Amino acid sequence: MALKVKKNKSPEPPIGCDLTECMAMLAGAWAPNVIWHLRAGPRRFNELRIDIPPISAKVLSARLKDLQSRGVVKRQVKPTSPPSVEYQLSELGKELVPALEAIVTVGHKLKERT
Repeated sequence: MALKVKKNKSPEPPIGCDLTECMAMLAGAWAPNVIWHLRAGPRRFNELRIDIPPISAKVLSARLKDLQSRGVVKRQVKPTSPPSVEYQLSELGKELVPALEAIVTVGHKLKERT
């Protein structure tokens, strides 16, 4: 005898909903890590490479460009010799930090269970 499939009672998120939009920003490989390491303030490219050792320069560059195009990260060229570039979170990017902190908190709890 086959089991009856129950309907899901949670409302279906509308297309283009806020959850989907937010998760799209965090979906790229290493994007949460980049946001996490920028939460304390501006960082240069090589500082971020040191902060996130497994990331390659190519992926970090792609992720920074992607986050910048989405308005999460701001890029600022410093008038030094040679010129240097700093990355920092935009106001939108700063709003993602509490969500990442909550994810980290749950991650610690899950880790304790194993």
